[in-house]
Amino acid sequence: MALPRTLARFNLAVTNRLTGPFAGRLPGFAVIEHVGRRSGRVRRTPVNLFVADERFVVALTYGRDSQWVRNVLAAGGCVALMRGRRVQLVDPEVVHDPARRLVPRPIASVLAVMGVDDFLTLRPRSP
Repeated sequence: MALPRTLARFNLAVTNRLTGPFAGRLPGFAVIEHVGRRSGRVRRTPVNLFVADERFVVALTYGRDSQWVRNVLAAGGCVALMRGRRVQLVDPEVVHDPARRLVPRPIASVLAVMGVDDFLTLRPRSP
């Protein structure tokens, strides 16, 4: 179960604009830079990003059908702006993980309350 779409629209219009400028510099956060499938425009989406087993993991709090997720899947990757650096990520895969093993335990507990058990995993592009 994902969060309501009305909350997603509010976050897109308000919260993302407020958090976007600093989300790429805080621990546990990143800004995903992706290209719109139809528009071809570069989009930026603040997310919580975790590293597990050499993979980058994003909890899909608004579900696997979010536009940014569909953009990343269609493009085969994205760029993560994190802690002041750019990381090219490839091989996106949506993973259903009801045990929430891909994220730190305290985060897993919060996601369990929210009913989130889908994740996007990516790997860093080899140099």
